[in-house]
Amino acid sequence: MKRFATVGLLVVCAVGSVLLALLTSPWWWIAAGPCLVVALTGAHDLAQRRHSVLRNYPVLGHLRFLMETVRPELQQYFVERNYDGRPYDRDTRSIVYERAKGVDAEEPFGSERDMQERGYEFLVPSMAPVDVADTPPRVRVGGPDCTEPYDMALLNVSAMSFGSLSSNAVVALNKGAAGGGFAHDTGEGGLSDHHLRPGGDLVWEIGTGYFGCRTRDGDFDERQFAEKAAHPSVRCISLKLSQGAKPGIGGVLPGRKVNAEIASVRGVPEGESVVSPPYHRVFSTPRELVRFLARMRELANGKPVGFKLCPGSRTQFLAVCKAMAAEGVTPDFIVVDGAEGGTGAAPLEFADHLGMPLTEGLFTVHSALTGAGLRDRIRIGASGKVATGSDIVKRLAMGADYTNAARAMMFAVGCIQAQRCHTNHCPTGVTTQDARRARALDVADKSARVTRYQQATVHSALQIMAAMGVRDTGELGPHLLRRREDHGTFRSYAELYAWLAPGELLAEPPGSWAADWAAANPDSFAMR
Repeated sequence: MKRFATVGLLVVCAVGSVLLALLTSPWWWIAAGPCLVVALTGAHDLAQRRHSVLRNYPVLGHLRFLMETVRPELQQYFVERNYDGRPYDRDTRSIVYERAKGVDAEEPFGSERDMQERGYEFLVPSMAPVDVADTPPRVRVGGPDCTEPYDMALLNVSAMSFGSLSSNAVVALNKGAAGGGFAHDTGEGGLSDHHLRPGGDLVWEIGTGYFGCRTRDGDFDERQFAEKAAHPSVRCISLKLSQGAKPGIGGVLPGRKVNAEIASVRGVPEGESVVSPPYHRVFSTPRELVRFLARMRELANGKPVGFKLCPGSRTQFLAVCKAMAAEGVTPDFIVVDGAEGGTGAAPLEFADHLGMPLTEGLFTVHSALTGAGLRDRIRIGASGKVATGSDIVKRLAMGADYTNAARAMMFAVGCIQAQRCHTNHCPTGVTTQDARRARALDVADKSARVTRYQQATVHSALQIMAAMGVRDTGELGPHLLRRREDHGTFRSYAELYAWLAPGELLAEPPGSWAADWAAANPDSFAMR
């Protein structure tokens, strides 16, 4: 009864304010409107049953929701320091923006990092540095069964689908890749005209939905695949097993988002919901996976074929290595996606708690391939929070041959880390299908920024290598990367991890690897 009395009082106040405005000077009309709005809002808050805060604190309770809405912006612009923001700190974002604009990314006065903090890393400089290389090195991707190898750049555009990104963003990224001579991964959303039109080199990614090469029932369609893989812009094929930010999870694209263009690109019915299962239909064992990779390479007329994964179980990956050895078939490349990698949308629990970080993932894949005697046939790409020249050098030192970047490339085309990717309300037109918002992204300007960012970042990596006395990426190794363990101790990554020698697993597996190697079964993905 007390609540109804309060609601009644607010309504009476609202009506009274209007009557008062009618009977007095015109200036009361200015106050009458807001008074009516406040009174009706309060009445609604007291009567509704969804929000307890509003029932207890009518009108004022809305301030909580307002502050919650603007909290990320307040945090980013007014609270966080230059070096501790997440997922990317302000220093990293600034260096990408500056390089994309062609501005020297230099800072005065010295580092703001706490070099006494446990976990602090540094690359080892040489007392005898060398000249910076005039031409960035390329990485030849293509094993013994590949007839059309591809020379990969040290930094490329990582997997982002059309649908996750706007058409303008996709065109800008591909045009930037064409201008800079590096590769652009399509993501699993299909091979669209926006990828093909600018003429940049493409890594066509095939996910569990087989978009662009699927049957009506969602199986892999060999004929469609072969036709599209023959396109001259498609330089490599990547089979997606899992993604860093959400390993082992499928997805649903609601029917209301499947417009005519998306339906055409993905090869699905317009207006119907599309399910991407968490698993592949075409294989269920490591041996079947390896055979399918060989079949894809055959259908692609010898173009490089590989797979991407976020590692979890060492036993499972060793099972794949055994399958490769047993079948005499290897992929041309493997992209290791760290758990710190990005996504348009994922459950928080997956992003926070599933999969290996990139450091451990690279160690696992590089060492397993080396120990199984397969490393010289397979190139390794690294993705997951790669943004700067030092990121590239660190990953090469840990065993990668080249790197891919997604969010850093998004920064280059205008992303401001608003973290609205899943809402279709991206303020800069990067991650939206809203045509009005996407118009804000000028392709000519942003594509040039992508090219400049990639070139400046690779040049930075070469400068760092020269300062380390390294002339070739093959000279980099884990001994050149150090990590602080405590106040007085630094250890190199060569000491921190049990790196394997070529063929060591085949001869006599060391104790730390023996149980996993024994448990690995080329005919099962079972984990130990």
